[in-house]
Amino acid sequence: MSVLNLIIKHKIVAIIRGAQPGDVLDIVNALNNGGIHAVEITLNSAYALQVIKDVADAVKDTMIVGAGTVLNASSALAAIDAGAQFIISPSFDIETINTTKNRGVVSIPGSYTATEILKAYDAGADIIKVFPASNPQYIKDIRGPLSHIPLMPTGGVNISNIAAFQDAGAVAFGIGSSLVDSKQKVTKEYLSFITIRAAEFVKAIS
Repeated sequence: MSVLNLIIKHKIVAIIRGAQPGDVLDIVNALNNGGIHAVEITLNSAYALQVIKDVADAVKDTMIVGAGTVLNASSALAAIDAGAQFIISPSFDIETINTTKNRGVVSIPGSYTATEILKAYDAGADIIKVFPASNPQYIKDIRGPLSHIPLMPTGGVNISNIAAFQDAGAVAFGIGSSLVDSKQKVTKEYLSFITIRAAEFVKAIS
């Protein structure tokens, strides 16, 4: 199955931002144990490229690993070379999309307005990250005229509203601190919490 189809199948992309490099693989494994099989490591995290490489190598048979907060084409190339299977940006940059697609990698740029969303999709994006995700009704409204464009709300999705975002027509969800809080000390107990929380998110949209 292609990376794009796997994202749409599993729906949840867990965002890891600012975690200690040595903790990331344990966090990823805890997410995997809870049923989440796609993870985004943001490039504004410490040693992000090395972490992407190490994690991608370690979990290549069970998880898909991407890069987030990718702001330009050169950063996209570096992340892809490190092993990123999808590229996520907070904004729409056509050179980043072109570079990503030319390398055969899934492109998920951020957009918000109908104009931005349509331009990003027409430029070749596979999924549009709607950021910030204000509320499920906005996704439903956007899908009125743009029902052919797959949308991934990010930046406002939590355990209490993820089902409503799904009902509104979202094909995937970017979930950050409500799933992985990088400010927490990564103990055995916290890893168990992540696994339980991941399972709760999966159950909420199953």
